Amino acid sequence: MAGTRTAISVVGGGLAGCEATLQLARLGFPVTLVEMRPVARTPAHRTDDLAEIVCSNSLKSEDPATAAGLLKAELERFGCRLLAIARRTSVPAGAALAVDRELFAAGVAAAIAAEPRITVRRQEVRYLAEKADHHWLIATGPLTSPSLQNELSRLAGREGLHFFDAIAPTVTLESVDQAQVFRAARYGRGDPDYLNAPLDEPGYRRFCAELVAAEKIAVPDFDRSDLFTGCQPLEEIAASGPDSLAFGPLRPVGLTDPRTGRRPHAVVQLRQENQAGTLFGLVGFQTRLKHGEQKRIFRQIPGLQRAEFVRLGQMHRNFYLDTPRCLDRRFALRGHPTVRLAGQITGVEGYVESIASGLATAWLLAAELHGLALPAWPVTSLTGALLGGFLFDTTSERLVPMNANFGLLPPLPDPVRGKRQRRLALTRRALQDLESFLNRPELRQLLAAPAA
Repeated sequence: MAGTRTAISVVGGGLAGCEATLQLARLGFPVTLVEMRPVARTPAHRTDDLAEIVCSNSLKSEDPATAAGLLKAELERFGCRLLAIARRTSVPAGAALAVDRELFAAGVAAAIAAEPRITVRRQEVRYLAEKADHHWLIATGPLTSPSLQNELSRLAGREGLHFFDAIAPTVTLESVDQAQVFRAARYGRGDPDYLNAPLDEPGYRRFCAELVAAEKIAVPDFDRSDLFTGCQPLEEIAASGPDSLAFGPLRPVGLTDPRTGRRPHAVVQLRQENQAGTLFGLVGFQTRLKHGEQKRIFRQIPGLQRAEFVRLGQMHRNFYLDTPRCLDRRFALRGHPTVRLAGQITGVEGYVESIASGLATAWLLAAELHGLALPAWPVTSLTGALLGGFLFDTTSERLVPMNANFGLLPPLPDPVRGKRQRRLALTRRALQDLESFLNRPELRQLLAAPAA
C-alpha cells in the first residue's frame, strides 16, 4: 500500500477529471484537482466552473435498449458521482437525460468542496515533473493547452492527433413562435419535450442551398477528413448531398405534425437546455458558419424568425492521443508510469463515456497504490468493451474517437430475434457480468480500502 506521502494531481476540471477526483477521494487518497481556468482560457468554455457542459446539455438516452442507457446503468453500479448529480439537476428531455448546465456545475463543485481529501488549485500545468511518489492523472480533454500538448507529445515520443469539433446554437423559448412548432418525441416515446419545426420540401431545399452557399469561419488547417463523424458541421452534411440532412439531423421519422396529420419532409428539433425550460438548443446544428450567417439562415426556420440566440455555434480544434500506441492498459504513458490520462484526450467521445473513463482510470490508479491488481473489466460490458477493447485495438493505423455503442460488444451465444430484444439481452448480460466483476475479491477489497 502506498505511503501517506504519495501525491496525486488530477489535471483538468471537466467531467472526467471531476469524476476521477471524487473517486480517488472515495477510495482513500488525498488528491489535488488542478484547473487552468481562469488563469488560462479555452476557445469554447464560457465560465470558470468545474464540470462546465460546453456542447449539448444531453447525456443521451435512458432507455436500457440503447448504448447510452446501458452505460449509465453500469456507472450506477460503480457508484458514479457525476451521474447522480446529473439526475438531481435534470431537465425534461423525453427519454433522454439532460441537465441544467449551471445547476449541474454547481452540484459538482459542491460535491468537491464537501470532500476534505480534495484540494482545488487554479493554475496552468505546463510541465509534468516525474517523481516516484507523485502521480499525474491528465484529464484536460480535447481543449488541452498548447504547452501541455507539447509536454505530452514530448513524453509520448510522437505527435498527438487532432480532429475538429463543433458546437450548436441555443435560443430562448420566449423568442420561438409556438404557433409554428409542435411538441413531440419521436414515435411518441417519452414525454413530448422536444420542440419540432417542420419544413416542407421547397423550404427544406432552400434551407440546404443557403447552408452550402453561406460564409464560413476559416479554421486553421481545416480538413474535412479530420471531422469526427458525430459532430459534423451542419453545412458539411448539407454539402455531401441534397437529402443528407433529411436522413440525418433533420430526419422526420417518428414525428407527425398534429396540424396536418402527416409526417413533414424534414424537421428541426429543439431540446430543452435548462431546468427552467427557458433555453432550447438546436439539435444537430453544430456549425462553423459566420455568426451573422447563422442568425440569417437559422431564422428562416419556421418558428425561429425572431429567435434570440444566447449562444451561437462555433468550431474548434480538439486534441487526443493515439491511445493504443501511446498508453498501456493502465492508461499510463508508455515509459512514464506516473503519468496517466483519462477522458476525451484518450479517444472516448461523449459526456458519459468521459465520466466512465475518469472513474475507471481512478480505480486503476487507486488499486495500484493499494497494492491490488484489478481484473479486466468484462468485455461484455460497454465499460470494458470501450475502455479495455476499442481504445487498445491496433487494427486501424489511426485511432478515431468513439462513442459507446452495441457494436463494440461481442455477440450473444444464442441468436435473439428483434433489434430491441437483442439489445435488451445484451444489456442483461452486461449487468450480470458486472455484478460478478464487482464481487471479485480484488474489487471488494478496493472499494472497502481504508484511507491512505
